Amino acid sequence: MSIKILIADDESNIRDVCTRYLEREGYEVITAGDGEEALRLWAQASPDLLILDVMMPKTNGFQVCEEIRNMHDTPIILLTARGEENDRIVGLTMGADDYITKPFSPRELVLRVKSILRRLRSVQSPKQESLARMEKETISFPGLVIHLPSRKVEVNGVRIDLTVKEFELLTLLATHPEQAFSRSQLLNKVWDVDYYGDMTTVTVHIRRLREKIEASPSEPNYIKTVWGIGYKFEGREAR
Repeated sequence: MSIKILIADDESNIRDVCTRYLEREGYEVITAGDGEEALRLWAQASPDLLILDVMMPKTNGFQVCEEIRNMHDTPIILLTARGEENDRIVGLTMGADDYITKPFSPRELVLRVKSILRRLRSVQSPKQESLARMEKETISFPGLVIHLPSRKVEVNGVRIDLTVKEFELLTLLATHPEQAFSRSQLLNKVWDVDYYGDMTTVTVHIRRLREKIEASPSEPNYIKTVWGIGYKFEGREAR
């Protein structure tokens, strides 16, 4: 079964170019010209990944992303013409997995799509170095359980919904407890070496993770800030 991708952008030339490049890679592509149509097609066609322009008529990309995130963890890439940090933060906070600033290379878009889908299919950690740990079905810490094959997380017995990147980031940190990772290392390991994002991406995802798994995000028990370096996971694995 081919992978289905939904592209939503009010500029027909962008839809056409992106469609050609993605179809060359064997993906099935459906398109929408505004946010309302994107939501309708998402509900009807159940695409495997969405590419959403931020500045769309009727319903903008932020709103589409937020509405879908309230129902499902379908991977989402946002396209923004502004390139402003606030727009990137808003998109990532609403649950987008990635963003690309216009103008962009269609080849870069293809690489981003492949990276997200590759990690979505994988039940392994972001790097082969964690393979032995990933062979276990779960990783358990006091109050936190990570179900690796099913990609589910429970906090104090309650299921917590994470996006693809949030899960990959948590898994990487939790399978290397007490190891400090710089933001650039996390970009390379979770977003892959062909990712061209900035450190804001990591910062926002860490904040979202803390809001979901920590009792007090401002005083986290699990994901600690290592000043001058980045982040690490603290916690003794339950036996």
